[in-house]
Amino acid sequence: MKHLNELTEGDRISEIYLCKKASRLTTKNGKEYMSLTLMDKTANADAKIWDPDSDGIGDFDELDYIYVSGDVTVFNGAIQVNIRRLRKADDGEYDPAEYLPMSPYDNEGMYTQLKNVTETVKNPYLNSLLKSFFLEDEAFIEAFRKCSAAKTVHHGFVGGLMQHTLAVTRLCKFYTKAYPVLDHDLLISAALLHDIGKIRELSRFPENDYTDDGQLLGHIYMGCEMISEHAKEIENFPSKLLSELQHCILAHHGELEFGSPKTPELIEAMALHMADNTDAKLETFKEATDGKEADKWLGMIRPLGGNIRRTSVWTETDGDKTT
Repeated sequence: MKHLNELTEGDRISEIYLCKKASRLTTKNGKEYMSLTLMDKTANADAKIWDPDSDGIGDFDELDYIYVSGDVTVFNGAIQVNIRRLRKADDGEYDPAEYLPMSPYDNEGMYTQLKNVTETVKNPYLNSLLKSFFLEDEAFIEAFRKCSAAKTVHHGFVGGLMQHTLAVTRLCKFYTKAYPVLDHDLLISAALLHDIGKIRELSRFPENDYTDDGQLLGHIYMGCEMISEHAKEIENFPSKLLSELQHCILAHHGELEFGSPKTPELIEAMALHMADNTDAKLETFKEATDGKEADKWLGMIRPLGGNIRRTSVWTETDGDKTT
């Protein structure tokens, strides 16, 4: 199989891809065409069918696996596939694992790490709350393990939410050692729970798109709502502790303009915000530069606010040039 990230201008392909989106449009001259988004585990790519009613184009729907033949061009700096023939792929012709982007880390291993972290929280109420999510709620566990952390930008792959959550938790664990003023159990609980609302905000792959509630409410509000639902099932859960935990969730984007209903007003909330922002920004940088040449500027990357490139690869020869 030739993956989408391997396509180059001039290629002629006959491959199976997942049709993530498809729409019938009209050119300025009134001619109908179809615009598709093809998907595999490596990338998404734009595709066009300029003659959608020809005999070579079979019936298909969005989220079908489709066998396409066509030519690869470049339009506005991005790969585009001009499809000449298309049919719906038959069962057994494809492996679904080739079409869904996956975390590079073992899913079961990450889940084991997550369960181990919950055991480090000794506060009985917070420990019970974490276990009610990550050990006892089977529907939640299944969704959490498969969910991405974002539609785009960073961790936009199966297992991305769990990978991001563990990275944020590790940073927060470090913070509690560097700054003993931080309440370990509150901060670690907030780190583990800060993005749980994303299982309601984002649909599962291959769609990985915003749900209606995701658009209307957002993961921060829904996460707090989920915490409240579970806390009600724990006898005598302290109301002040619940408020402090929910404040950390509400403030973890740091600023109102970035979607936080509150700005950090507890030191644990500030620490959580810094950890979340660190992992999101560094993963965004990593994903943008993966596979790119060192010293090659990539242009403006909007989430990072600037033109970026990979770090230069230094050698002893380079050092000799300065002497």
